[in-house]
Amino acid sequence: MTSADFNILLPEIVLAVFAMAALMFAVYTGKDRTAPAILWATAAIFLVLALFIGINGDGAQAAFGGLFVDDAFSRFAKILILVSAAAVLVMSHDYMAKRDLLRFEYPLLVALAAVGMMVMVSAGDLLVLYMGLELQSLSLYVVASLRRDSAKSTEAGLKYFVLGALSSGLLLYGASLTYGYAGTTEFAGIIGAATAEDLPLGLLFGLVFLVSGLAFKVSAVPFHMWTPDVYEGAPTPITAFFATAPKVAAMALFARLVHDAFGGITAEWGQIVAFLSVASMFLGAVAAIGQRDIKRLMAYSSINHMGFALMGLAAGTAFGVQAMLVYMAIYVTMNVGTFAFILSMSRDGRVVTDIRALNQYSKREPLKALAVLVLMFSLAGVPPLVGFFGKFYVLRAAVDADMAWLAVAGVIASVIALFYYLRIVYYMYFGEETEALDSGMAPTQWALLMVAAAVMVLGVVNLFGIEGPAAAAASALVD
Repeated sequence: MTSADFNILLPEIVLAVFAMAALMFAVYTGKDRTAPAILWATAAIFLVLALFIGINGDGAQAAFGGLFVDDAFSRFAKILILVSAAAVLVMSHDYMAKRDLLRFEYPLLVALAAVGMMVMVSAGDLLVLYMGLELQSLSLYVVASLRRDSAKSTEAGLKYFVLGALSSGLLLYGASLTYGYAGTTEFAGIIGAATAEDLPLGLLFGLVFLVSGLAFKVSAVPFHMWTPDVYEGAPTPITAFFATAPKVAAMALFARLVHDAFGGITAEWGQIVAFLSVASMFLGAVAAIGQRDIKRLMAYSSINHMGFALMGLAAGTAFGVQAMLVYMAIYVTMNVGTFAFILSMSRDGRVVTDIRALNQYSKREPLKALAVLVLMFSLAGVPPLVGFFGKFYVLRAAVDADMAWLAVAGVIASVIALFYYLRIVYYMYFGEETEALDSGMAPTQWALLMVAAAVMVLGVVNLFGIEGPAAAAASALVD
């Protein structure tokens, strides 16, 4: 253990120290009176750390004997996690303050969850993986039930906790099997034992349990059952957070595990990931059709989109990882814009989540309706919007890996999912006249909605240059 090891962990250390210092400050100076200042400070430190990681990152380094890895892949994921978490905090301020939910614990729990996510994507060992995952999960269990006087919010937190504990058990059992047959918990040692020529059956079972535990975190079918209820029950800003940063962290961890620890048996885990991908794409597409609550609809949309991201991972190639990273960056941008709009949906100050409340919305708010239309079309993958290029990337990765059947399944699922995105647009432009929603929208929410919509249109030029960093990140992971 040297000072160089701590230098590699500097962003995580700074964020953890900030969270603990802010906690002590809030406790001794007036608790919730300090909540707005802590929220803005947390968002600011997220952005500063993202900038620091982007500027100072160079090459690949390992800390504590390979337990913690800092490379282009982890840096790409960390920047995406920190920027999306900052965006969610900023746009949630007005919503939380108006509904007496802005407590100092909220930004601090988000900060601690972010520390866990940053550790997850840099894990070089199964124990470090588990530590990061649990730090993130324990923080998210609490924020899911942040609205203490709401039965739905409490139920959401309880369901997430119980099913999360089950997934942690699966993950730990898989880790114990892997350790038993590989003789080590380090990814560098596991990859030596996991070879196609002489693969122990117990190690294969360990892989299956590890993948099952991670599938829960990305809401992949058949481990998706918590997602609609938690998305609906949690306060909307928390739902927005669930739909962005943790998804990036879980997908990045998924890629890190299968390539760094089981990179020698891509054919074995590729089949499992391909099944998860197809099941998620179709269930997310079909189950959302009957939804009227926009948060539940976005939950099934999330399941569908994670299926597409898993398609890139199932390819088992460097280009597949690049496609997955590009897809996640685009997905997070679309979700931030969409949830910025959902946060503003209210009538007489009361939260509204029924999509039929959007009837004739374009007549009253033409600019916001246009921005939502762009985001819905982009989520559906309609060309020439950026969302189309995200899907094109993962479809191409599948075809290049001789998995054309998976790409065909993705196209069919995408066509089915188009229905429920178009229905929202239909209500806004052609729906029956109904009682109007409140016209007010916080400046931060309005700005993020417009920026996200603009990115979906203007990003078609060169995807704002994310292809290069994504390719560098993928090549750092897949030799």
